[in-house]
Amino acid sequence: MSNKNCADKILKTLGPEKVFTDEFTLKDRRRDFWMMSALDDLQGRRVPNPACVVKPQETKDVVEVVNLCRENATPLITFGLGSGVCGGIRATGNSVLLDMSSMTQTRLFDIDNLLVTFEAGVRGADAEAAVAKRGMTIGHYPQSIDVSSVGGWVATRSSGQFSTGYGNVENVVLGLEAVLPDGSIINTRLVPRASTGPDLKQLLIGSEGTLGVITAVTFGLRWKAEKTIMKAYYAPTMEAGFDFQRFIIQSGWQPAVMRQYDASEVARLFADFVRGDDALILLVHEGPASYADAESAACAAVATPQGCLEAPEAAAKHWFEERNNVTNFDDLAGAGIVADTIEISATWDRIAPIYHNVVRAMKEVDEVAVSSGHSSHCYRSGINIYFTFAARPENKERMAYIYNECWSRAMRCTIEGGGTISHHHGIGRVRSRWLPEELGDGGLSLLKSIKKSLDPANFMNPGVLIND
Repeated sequence: MSNKNCADKILKTLGPEKVFTDEFTLKDRRRDFWMMSALDDLQGRRVPNPACVVKPQETKDVVEVVNLCRENATPLITFGLGSGVCGGIRATGNSVLLDMSSMTQTRLFDIDNLLVTFEAGVRGADAEAAVAKRGMTIGHYPQSIDVSSVGGWVATRSSGQFSTGYGNVENVVLGLEAVLPDGSIINTRLVPRASTGPDLKQLLIGSEGTLGVITAVTFGLRWKAEKTIMKAYYAPTMEAGFDFQRFIIQSGWQPAVMRQYDASEVARLFADFVRGDDALILLVHEGPASYADAESAACAAVATPQGCLEAPEAAAKHWFEERNNVTNFDDLAGAGIVADTIEISATWDRIAPIYHNVVRAMKEVDEVAVSSGHSSHCYRSGINIYFTFAARPENKERMAYIYNECWSRAMRCTIEGGGTISHHHGIGRVRSRWLPEELGDGGLSLLKSIKKSLDPANFMNPGVLIND
């Protein structure tokens, strides 16, 4: 059966109000914001359109599409709002693109148990606004909150900017509904914790559309903080800043936000707050007023003994106001600039060497003008680093080489340094060739076995996560 026949069958089953084949829709949904896809489009290697775009309005529509794609051996790619940056969405001419943006219902709002259930296509900012009206918060604030969906958060195992205090997406998700590759529906039970074998929802969190289609997400909520305090500190070295953060969190305090920028990023992002070659640390304390006050005072008291000096509070407020303003990779590529961000994490004893090695290795690539890093997610046992590189080569044909070389050097330094190759953006296609080294033979074999068991036809987002 041809893939065109599959698209025709879907059209016949769901109707023209849910199935689209016009050029604008196909082109708009064919990829995410991965820099390499932008370069391919720019340099004549255009990412192809899918055979059709399907916009399901309820879970039974998803079941129909999954079954038809499986029966007709047609690749099925799930699209949230397309904000990914790792190549998790990249259509082929024979694929069906499942656009979840029409599934936007709120199915449950339980104030007593602090629960809310959204369908997967709900935009992150809309979800947060809906609970904020009742004085609550999900506590998940990715930089992409205005352009990402709650289903996408789960599928990519995302982190939010307030994760140090509130946890990552796996910590705020209480339950999931998903359609599996065989067309069956799984609904995980809404309980605070269960000891009933492996946690099946965790199998789908981070699966990037390869093991099923997430159709609804239940979050555990929090009441909005009574008080928020923003503070900033200078650190003479990145190591001193890491030690300051480690001391805070290992002492039992848990600021909602702890971020540390190296001197290069301070000059670029906080020009009004530069202090020599110092790093800049931002803290956000929030919760009950008494707790926020106590945490802020405790952190301030240990700053000087840790070698850190208080910086203007305005620096933290500047970050808060500008934190979601980012340049589109398509715009950068069009201007002849190749750039990306690479987020990794490691234990405290390994993070500083990895930071220095990655920044140095990327800077040594010819024509790279920016090589820098900042931390943004902190744990008792370690911390992440979010690297940035940028170049504007005279020969535009070198853009792809520079991109791949910077990624290769960052991944190699991280693996050899004992860190993880991804903290919160996922694997997609950009990291898939390094995943075997991350997981090891046993881990990779297990992941492949799970994929083969659930999706023996390998029709769900093939080529993502596991590099075939």
